[in-house]
Amino acid sequence: MRDIPVGNGSLLVNFDEKYQIRDVYFPHVGQENHTEGFPFRFGVWADGEFSWIYNDDWKRDLSYLPETLVTNVVLTNEKLGLQIVSNDTVASHENVFLRRVRIKNTLDAERDARVFLHHDFRISENKIGDTAFYDPENFALLHYKKDRYFLINTEPHFDAFTTGRKDFRDQEGTWRDAEDGALAAAAITEGSVDSTVQLNFKIEPHGSREFFYWIAAGKSHAEVSELNTLVKTRKPELYLKYTQNYWRAWVNKNDTDFADLSPEIIELYKRSLLIIRTQIDNDGAILAANDWDVTARATDHYSYLWTRDGALVAYALDLAGYPFLTRKFFEFCEKIVHRDGYFLQKYNADGTVASGWHASWDVWGKQQLVPIQEDETGLVVWALWEHYNNNRDIEFVRRLYRPLIVRCADFMTGFRRETMDLPKPSWNLWEDRRGIHTFTCATVVGGLRAAAKFAALFGEDERAEAYNKTADEFVCGMREHLYSERLGRFLRALEFHGDEHFEADATIDASLFGAFYFGAFSVKDEMIVKTMRAIEEKLWVKTEIGGVARFENDGYMRVSDAATGNAWFICTLWLADYRIAVAESKEDLRGALEILEWTAKNALPSGVLAEQLHPATGEPVSVSPLTWSHSTFVATVLNYLRKLAEIGANEE
Repeated sequence: MRDIPVGNGSLLVNFDEKYQIRDVYFPHVGQENHTEGFPFRFGVWADGEFSWIYNDDWKRDLSYLPETLVTNVVLTNEKLGLQIVSNDTVASHENVFLRRVRIKNTLDAERDARVFLHHDFRISENKIGDTAFYDPENFALLHYKKDRYFLINTEPHFDAFTTGRKDFRDQEGTWRDAEDGALAAAAITEGSVDSTVQLNFKIEPHGSREFFYWIAAGKSHAEVSELNTLVKTRKPELYLKYTQNYWRAWVNKNDTDFADLSPEIIELYKRSLLIIRTQIDNDGAILAANDWDVTARATDHYSYLWTRDGALVAYALDLAGYPFLTRKFFEFCEKIVHRDGYFLQKYNADGTVASGWHASWDVWGKQQLVPIQEDETGLVVWALWEHYNNNRDIEFVRRLYRPLIVRCADFMTGFRRETMDLPKPSWNLWEDRRGIHTFTCATVVGGLRAAAKFAALFGEDERAEAYNKTADEFVCGMREHLYSERLGRFLRALEFHGDEHFEADATIDASLFGAFYFGAFSVKDEMIVKTMRAIEEKLWVKTEIGGVARFENDGYMRVSDAATGNAWFICTLWLADYRIAVAESKEDLRGALEILEWTAKNALPSGVLAEQLHPATGEPVSVSPLTWSHSTFVATVLNYLRKLAEIGANEE
């Protein structure tokens, strides 16, 4: 799990729950993790005793300074008689990770204290062929391989350093050398290498000392040298203050009236916007999650753009008033869209196609398949209309009209099962089964109706009519084939098995909320009312933790048979969105407000939202932070405020 990320869209640094740096992504968010999840250790020696801050004798409080992407970490070790306060950030506009450390002596005697900072770079995601050396030009340590350079420095300048081999034969790393309180200097090492720096302090009784530490990231020695000079010239303290003020201005750029929302909800709303920003690459990719721990169980990770997640995150950001971020995302989509008008499963931050498991060939039916989950195509077009509707930037959408909007809409129009007036089978949003899914159909309807609005905007009435006609036909197909009169609710899907035969999948799934959310059906349609009632009755986690599971008997990351599945933040917030949509009075909004409060209560102390919660303990499960969790919270808060304002206006 990752408790406190800091980043600027090019350099992302993640900390775990024990305040160890675990991920360093550069030059793209989510692409090239130069640690492979291995920890950078932080240790203290005092009066002959040594302790790493990940040890159990440390009490750790991990949070952020309010309304910033600057951490506020308090580390207390009663045994050593020390307290450390750290503030970490990545400079808002330069690729520099910066840390301020204040170390306080809590005892009545003068102390001899030494701080050790360790670096376990595995540049370009492997430990082979790295070099670590002391650079006398910059009076700093450097790690490099090919065109990736990381410069490490402190102020005051570190008192000792060493480089060495790690994770090779019996050599664990230079961090072991630190444990006796002194480093044996080695000026250069190549291969599988690490490094450690040492700072020495005399601290008077109940006194404190302060130092700054930074890592500059670049593609050449000259680039990191320039960044190092910049930090020293500007002064690290002022650099930190500048970044702190920048993020406070960034998150408060819009005058949002939060009405009756609690301080906890408002705080999480702002924290969510800031965390979302750390997960967005400056070239436009919106990454699902950057938590390397998942690779241990999956041999893969979440550090990809799924256009499904990306579109829904973009929607939330547009509602919140951050269109300069979403424009980059939509431009990115125009570059990666398939020539046939759809999006593949997922992409790397540089736009290349990522790993995937959607087959292009049916080994049983001996036929070609389109390897997609079609909701990813429909949602991009739907979100782009919402972007335009909020910002009216016609010059921007004009450039995307034919290469993106028309191309995708033409695909969605043609990708249909004629005998049923439904889209052809594809993978579902959870990526675990193939068929014709209610959620997918709803997103396609939303995408086609958005495309029709764009076509009408640009005077192509025949095209608009064709898109609307297909959307209406798909709605009729959903009503006929995906709604069960016997069950009194929507089916999850029609599952196909490589031929013309299919069977109804009656599993109750939280994603059925999409049938109203993207405009296929009215929220007050009895079919929707009954479906949402079934979701609340069957998927609410009946423990003290509560929340909504993804679907009945969800096995993904399942930790207990006592509940139908783990609670997901996004699924719980979808229920809040339904309650908001049907509300006619302020009293009707109470249930939605309770879910917003539940979300704030179950966030990590830092404000980070994971993907799931343990149904018995409330501990985070799977990756954290999940960008989609934070964006759904942002969108639901804004939907709540908008409905509250509408109700207030009607009552007047």
